[in-house]
Amino acid sequence: MPLADQLTLARILAAPVVVLLFAWDFPNHDYWATALFALAMATDTFDGWWARRTGRPSDLGRLLDPIADKLLVMAVLVMLVGRSLPGWMVAGIIAREFLMAGLRLAALERGVVMDARDLGKLKTWVQSVAAGVGGLAAGGAFSTDIAWWTGLVAFLLTWISGLDYARYAPRVLRGQQPA
Repeated sequence: MPLADQLTLARILAAPVVVLLFAWDFPNHDYWATALFALAMATDTFDGWWARRTGRPSDLGRLLDPIADKLLVMAVLVMLVGRSLPGWMVAGIIAREFLMAGLRLAALERGVVMDARDLGKLKTWVQSVAAGVGGLAAGGAFSTDIAWWTGLVAFLLTWISGLDYARYAPRVLRGQQPA
């Protein structure tokens, strides 16, 4: 298995460990969870770059990479509900992710592959930052107000990028490539 795919799988395997670290009450557990989350998310930048550099991109990597990102980020956001982020914000982010997953599945059924758009990539990065800031705020590094505002930016960008994809939904649902 190529290194890039191994890094993606490591990100998937990190998700339950990060959740456990957030849930398990011991000194500085929020910091440990946030540090592991940040380390795991850092592999997201490296795995795709490495696959392209070595000429070894794989279908498995293309399939698992966005799943790994969503699994890790959404797991952390859920763990932060009521600690540094409000539930409505996290629920709104997760709802959009499910809607997009449905659109991508509908597109695949019609033979259309919807690539990640730049705004969608930015959205993932901002969600990761919001999760990291939320984890640090839950640990007491700074006010949860900062986490709230960071979460709001992630929430808004999540829905703005969803609307960007939705512009192409009619074409995709007719089996045409997005413009």
